[in-house]
Amino acid sequence: MAMTSSLVIQTIVNAVVLGSLYSLMAVGLSLCFGVMKMANFAHGELVMAGAYAVYVFYALYGVPFPAAVLVAMVLIGLIGFAVNWSIFVPTEGNLLAGFMATAGLSFVLQVLAGQLWGFGQPEAVPTPYMGAADVFGAAVGWQRLIVVPVTAIALGLLWFVLARTRAGKSLRACAQDREAAALQGINPRRAAAWAMAMAGASAGLAGALMATIFPVTPYMGHNAVLVAFVVVVLGGMSSVQGAVFAAFILAAAHTISSTVWDSVIGMMVGVGLMALILVLRPQGLLGRAAS
Repeated sequence: MAMTSSLVIQTIVNAVVLGSLYSLMAVGLSLCFGVMKMANFAHGELVMAGAYAVYVFYALYGVPFPAAVLVAMVLIGLIGFAVNWSIFVPTEGNLLAGFMATAGLSFVLQVLAGQLWGFGQPEAVPTPYMGAADVFGAAVGWQRLIVVPVTAIALGLLWFVLARTRAGKSLRACAQDREAAALQGINPRRAAAWAMAMAGASAGLAGALMATIFPVTPYMGHNAVLVAFVVVVLGGMSSVQGAVFAAFILAAAHTISSTVWDSVIGMMVGVGLMALILVLRPQGLLGRAAS
């Protein structure tokens, strides 16, 4: 495909938008794994739930879009908190049991969403911001463009919480050494609850922003959780910064190859990139090597 200047700009913008969504989906998963050393297979369904929350509050009940997004973040954050106490606390220390329990939860949430809104026709959420912006000669819809600053603000707030607040420092201490953190008076279970709530909120935000760009279906969490796991593995299993970095690398590789060839080749390039990085750095881009 001949790459005109307009197409090049459009591809770059699409990669940045996609990388923003990937990073929102992955940072929570990375944070939870770092703090709890547990894998949440239902993370994709939290993204799906965020999309349906916007569909219900914005598309059905007319709540202003920014308010609907905030509601989605709060609701899915509470769901994440509940998942922690109902699944991860009882299965603490048993990685396989936690993974299987959340895998079962993912199917329950899919069926629940299908029973409530149907398995057939995807739900369409109206675009709240009509029109397009001119980005160096390329027309980019405002609805897609707004994803980038919102993600930047969300990631900036996450960085502030982790780096500057007492709760955030407790999370980082548990991620580095859970036993040592407990000896210093930090409650690991409370830190895990905070991590799951923050993971739910970030997943809810990702789903809320995706709702007006992609079709909302009960199965949209499948791709979300696969992308999130790939990003987390590429960046380093417990590295939030690595997850953000890897998200944009994967999005760029997928977008460019999909534009030049097609989406199937784009997926193959993404998988090949993951394999190459893991061969060169088994601990991930910004992960720490096992000692």
